Amino acid sequence: MRLSELASRLGGKVVGEGDPEITRVSPIETAEPGSITFLANPKYFAHLATTRADAVLVMEGIEEPGKRLVWLPNPYEAFARAVEILMVRPPRHFAIHPHATVDPSASLGADVSIGPGARIGAGVRIGDRTRIEANAVLYDDVVLGADCVVHAGCVIREACRLGDRVVLQPGVMVGGDGYGFAPGEDGFRKIPQVGGVRIEDDVEIGAGTTIDRGALDDTVIGRGTKIDNLVQIAHGVRIGQNTLIVSQTGIAGSTSIGDGCIIAGQAGIIGHLKIGNGVRIAAQSGISHDLPDGTEWGGSPAIPYRNWLRSSGVFAKLPEIRRQVAKLSKAEPEKT
Repeated sequence: MRLSELASRLGGKVVGEGDPEITRVSPIETAEPGSITFLANPKYFAHLATTRADAVLVMEGIEEPGKRLVWLPNPYEAFARAVEILMVRPPRHFAIHPHATVDPSASLGADVSIGPGARIGAGVRIGDRTRIEANAVLYDDVVLGADCVVHAGCVIREACRLGDRVVLQPGVMVGGDGYGFAPGEDGFRKIPQVGGVRIEDDVEIGAGTTIDRGALDDTVIGRGTKIDNLVQIAHGVRIGQNTLIVSQTGIAGSTSIGDGCIIAGQAGIIGHLKIGNGVRIAAQSGISHDLPDGTEWGGSPAIPYRNWLRSSGVFAKLPEIRRQVAKLSKAEPEKT
């Protein structure tokens, strides 16, 4: 594809001479002729002068003598679209593979693809153009919207409902039993988990993530939310729209998380909390209390993010501070 055509599809403006053929997207440090790259992080700015790419996606107004640039309001988002245009292969469709098992009562939309070893239970409803890959299992009465992708080895338990354009990466479990046991004289009695899971449109869930069904009400994942690999979401959790949750985060039962939040890796959030809209939580933070809208937190137990940064700077100096305090204590004259 010529650079001029690609730039037009991305909504950008070419700055520089020539209209080379672009075949791929490459990292700025290792790009070769024939490729386009991008600059979104200032730490890579030094590579702009040395990259061998035929063009670079950059913020509007950036200039570099002798380089062919494409000005855009958001080069990182444009990079994602360029990869889709140049490098993402159309999915291979099986229709219904002869080694798939589909219950006769299941309802399949137009152009649904079901891979080998997949099992589709009774009463399942699947929307148009949805793809079910090998060995995925949909229990009875699951509802899947249009244009979804359920990758290999996923399990969606009974009566869970997923909207349109939902993507489940390999090994996702949706609707497993929540962790609920009532203590009694003879040990622990399992509390039946009779709620479900409701996942709204445009959600993506990373490999190995588990989302438990609610004990009574549904666990809910809001529209546009993106969840990384190996995240645990417990029963009755409600997550708002367009929230990002990074790998190895754990969210305990009945906690509510607002819209537009960012929760970094290995954060832990206890149950029955309310996390407001636009909250940011640093990696490995431990959250044990409600967090108001628009706040930033770090550490375990979590404190306001700026205080946590200042405290972190002191941690490494604590042994020396302790020695100084001990020395001063010995030097202090005794009171008479």
